Amino acid sequence: MNEQPLVSVLMTAYNREKYIAPAIESVLSSTYRNFELIIVDDVSSDNTLQIARSYADGDPRIRVYKNENNLGDYPNRNKAASYATGKYIKYLDADDIIYYYGLSVMVDYLERFPQAGFALAAVVSNEKPFPICLEPRETYLENFQGYNHFDRAPSSSIIKRDAFNKIGGFSGARMIGDYELWFRLARTFPMVKMPFDLYWNRVHEDQESRTEYAKQYPMLRNQVLTAALDHPECPLSEAELKMVKMTLKSKNRKFKLMEVLSKMNNRLKKQNQLLC
Repeated sequence: MNEQPLVSVLMTAYNREKYIAPAIESVLSSTYRNFELIIVDDVSSDNTLQIARSYADGDPRIRVYKNENNLGDYPNRNKAASYATGKYIKYLDADDIIYYYGLSVMVDYLERFPQAGFALAAVVSNEKPFPICLEPRETYLENFQGYNHFDRAPSSSIIKRDAFNKIGGFSGARMIGDYELWFRLARTFPMVKMPFDLYWNRVHEDQESRTEYAKQYPMLRNQVLTAALDHPECPLSEAELKMVKMTLKSKNRKFKLMEVLSKMNNRLKKQNQLLC
């Protein structure tokens, strides 16, 4: 029987004292046993670091690091990856939970396709069951055909460490770093599609998506999208690029129209309320 490949589970944390214990325990409950859990605290001001260290004291598979200065989300993810020694890296945010079978399924799926560089949670296909391996061109085309592969959080992935290192990891761009990473990985490596229900994504008020900065996300996303399509190594042909850009332009027009109609509708509601 072949030995299970080592998986580096990477957990970056900043002020997550309310959530990090269940996140750690979910990893420890995994049926997949050959993992190292690397926790990197980004100078938390609460008890996040102390909680993480309490688990590390009782389990040699857990290593805890504290940054000297606050790096921010994606630079800290790169920092965590620099400590990894596994064949695969598996991000799990300190406020999420991985199901006990999650690591086993992810590793099994990626092991079936040695040519692939990463795997992402994907929309179910009616044509064939998971796992499905796509070449770069297929991944890009499906993304723009309604699958939206690149709209995924880091916790929904598993990545070959060699592939991650080859493209240089995350760029460090705030909030948009994961969206950008998937384009860059998929430009070079085949991607494996896997189910969504391998981990649980917690939604709460302390997430960056609830901040004022999050209002810039559509603009940032569009910048990444434009750069990816204009990249000289984009795997799409000129005809396919033209088709994708026309589709995106049409969707953008519809979105703007819906935005205008929504604003008009809100104004009418306010006027009716005043009349009443």
